[in-house]
Amino acid sequence: WRPTLQATEERPATWRADELPPAAAQALRAIVGEQHLLDSPADRYAYARDRLPWGLFQLRAGQLPATLPAAIVVPASRDELVALVKAANRFKLRLIPFGAGSGVLGGTLPLSCEVMVDLKRMNRILAIDEIDGTVRVQAGMNGGQFEAALVARGYTANHLPQSIHMSTVGGWAACRGAGQVSSRYGKIEDIVLGLDAVLPDGRLLEVRPVARRAVGPSIKDLMIGSEGVFGFITELTLRIGRLPEFELGKVYAFPSLQSGFDAMREIVQREGRPSVMRLYDAPESAQRTAGIAAFAERPILAILKFSGPRVLAQAEATLARDTCLAHNAVEADDAPYRHWEETRYQSYSIKWQTAGYCMDTCEVTGNWHALPQMHARMHDAVHALHPEMHFGAHWSHIYPEGACQYMTIRVPPMPHADAMALHREAWSRMERICLELGGSIAHHHGVGVFRNEWLREELGTGLEMLQILKDGIDPHNLLNPGKVGLRAAAGAMAWPKEGLR
Repeated sequence: WRPTLQATEERPATWRADELPPAAAQALRAIVGEQHLLDSPADRYAYARDRLPWGLFQLRAGQLPATLPAAIVVPASRDELVALVKAANRFKLRLIPFGAGSGVLGGTLPLSCEVMVDLKRMNRILAIDEIDGTVRVQAGMNGGQFEAALVARGYTANHLPQSIHMSTVGGWAACRGAGQVSSRYGKIEDIVLGLDAVLPDGRLLEVRPVARRAVGPSIKDLMIGSEGVFGFITELTLRIGRLPEFELGKVYAFPSLQSGFDAMREIVQREGRPSVMRLYDAPESAQRTAGIAAFAERPILAILKFSGPRVLAQAEATLARDTCLAHNAVEADDAPYRHWEETRYQSYSIKWQTAGYCMDTCEVTGNWHALPQMHARMHDAVHALHPEMHFGAHWSHIYPEGACQYMTIRVPPMPHADAMALHREAWSRMERICLELGGSIAHHHGVGVFRNEWLREELGTGLEMLQILKDGIDPHNLLNPGKVGLRAAAGAMAWPKEGLR
């Protein structure tokens, strides 16, 4: 079986839709209850994709991106999850951990009619330790509800992704995500202190939430970013912080992208840590600065935010101001900062996708010496594909050694097959340029299945090490097979070469 990408009168839309064997369905119902095993066509269709843009493009052409899941099970506890995993081993059922489906790289696409295991009933804060400054939470809790509950107690997790209201805490860890204040507080792997998980054979794994350790390689970091291939993350212990006493936003206009790069780099290398640092290239700056006089001669936008104790935030604001002015920037009207604050959790994709465009984002990471060339080469490579192709970039996760380059591409309306060819080639050019310049092909969206093609070139022998681990703890390849560059299940749809055509 292979997926068809476009339905016609001669070739209607079809997809693989294997159902659960009756005995397996009965066993799963006995564990979670009748109402928590979903196997109607409507339910299966609803869980058949995540927010991978390529998947949406296929739906517009009358086709699913992969297969239908065989069923969806929704456990209420770790005990039920353990029982489900053991039943899956008996019946050789393949399982995919599912949080809220907000991933954009196909990490929950069912490639071979797997059973989706939705963890959203496991959605409670279990404990807040105000002495240690930690919170223990179940993996299925919605990110927005989690942060709101902490704020009500005077705390924050300091992990604020754009997808906060449509993602889960477990999903943050599973995809090794980053929030909008990562420049100061780090990514999720810096915030998670410990976790509990259910392994592919039903055994329990505990990583104690202690202050550092030296007991061999980090087991925690094998699970964070594993996207469900090594097990189900069920609980996490995260570091929390007090709500900031003081916040201050500033906007600067730079004469060139290089001067903006130099200023951002110097701020963090001089130990300044603004909570938000956002630098935009010329196309993205222009969208945000129309009518602001300062940007007429200095077209590059930077948004900075300083948070924390007033004395510390003001000191960092002074350091940043002096650094920006030294690179010929000027302070500008703060309208772009206020607009960003108001819209920071909104997606801009719907506007373009409903107009027939193929809009997508790609985030990579590179070191400071490579970033100028990385941006210039990718910009030229994408624009060379079609005269109306859009390419814009910003840098919103800034570190002493480098930054995340977050790019938006838009293929203009055209026949589906032609658009998919351009979309595919744009991704290939961006990822390959990143690898040529020594960068990493992903910063916080993860791998899913969409990045499999380029993962081996980055990880090399490391990918073989991950496969050995996978084979050791999941010999039947039952958990999310084919993701994160690992071996697909026998009989699964081909990916990526045939799946992306």
